[in-house]
Amino acid sequence: MSGDGDNGGGIGSGIGSAAGDGPRDRAGMTQGARATGGPDTGTDTGADTGAGAGARAGARAGAGSGVDAGADTGTAARLQKLFEGHRLTPTQRRIAHCMVRRAADAPFLSSVELAELAGVSQPSVTRFAVALGFDGYPALRRHLREVAPTEKPGDTGSYNEYQQAVQAEIDNLRHLAAALADPSPVIEAGRLFAASRPLPVLGLRAATAQAAGFSYFARKVHPDVRLLDEGGTMLTDRIDAAVRAGASALLCFALPRHPREVVDALEYARTAGLTVVTVADSAFAPVAHHTDLLLPAAVGTGLAFDTACAPMLLGRVLLEAMCDALPDAQARLEEFDARAAARGLFVE
Repeated sequence: MSGDGDNGGGIGSGIGSAAGDGPRDRAGMTQGARATGGPDTGTDTGADTGAGAGARAGARAGAGSGVDAGADTGTAARLQKLFEGHRLTPTQRRIAHCMVRRAADAPFLSSVELAELAGVSQPSVTRFAVALGFDGYPALRRHLREVAPTEKPGDTGSYNEYQQAVQAEIDNLRHLAAALADPSPVIEAGRLFAASRPLPVLGLRAATAQAAGFSYFARKVHPDVRLLDEGGTMLTDRIDAAVRAGASALLCFALPRHPREVVDALEYARTAGLTVVTVADSAFAPVAHHTDLLLPAAVGTGLAFDTACAPMLLGRVLLEAMCDALPDAQARLEEFDARAAARGLFVE
């Protein structure tokens, strides 16, 4: 589909195959991931920074270590495969979540460093390793080093911390491209969104921008998109109103730090009969337990505040899939463009 004006580059014809690092282990789009999730035990310190001062320092020190995208992607896939099938406590899921996010550094972190990054105690890291079947954390780390790629990531000594953050985001996008090698979960999400009238889109705190961006463009082709970007008691009321109006699905953007209100809202939405599709920073995010279709897209942690290029791009991919499932999407875009030209809306 094509369009000009505010529609950006237009809408194409589906997802196609990934242009990333080729085949990978199953660690991307995750359906039925509810069994691996759980509530976050952390508290909001007032800034949605993803980890806190200690984690920021560690992230800056190692942000560039994932420049070898193939190695980083493969490590993340192996980590997720290692964690799958184990019944982990909420604290242990938090550690797993942290390790996946810091996949390139995970084989080289001490138990104290990992505990600080995950915001848990050092004994919790030891118990986590035992829960995975190892004698202790040293055995787990030794295992990770044995299965890690033999070639270490390229030298990043010439990169400053800002360049390292950009390189890390490039790696996240390559990981997303590899995950999209199987487009079926995204295509299914597009069908769910197209069939839901109205379509509620939830995003609080750090995820507000992602939800708002999706909603802004989705309204051009979908007849009724409802942005849910404020918490409080009104959030439940707005979910109820969407269900009464005929909604059948809800899209959620969930990014660190994960507000408890989002977890509660997703639980309520599913109880109300909505199919929940969530874009989250990993398959071990706290919202996984309350999601029917989880689509992971990693965030960058190399700066004081998390960067979310991959979740934003995944949101645009979901828009594409929804447009492909809406038979009148092209006509709606052309109608918008005609009105915009008549009003002189844009200066181009």
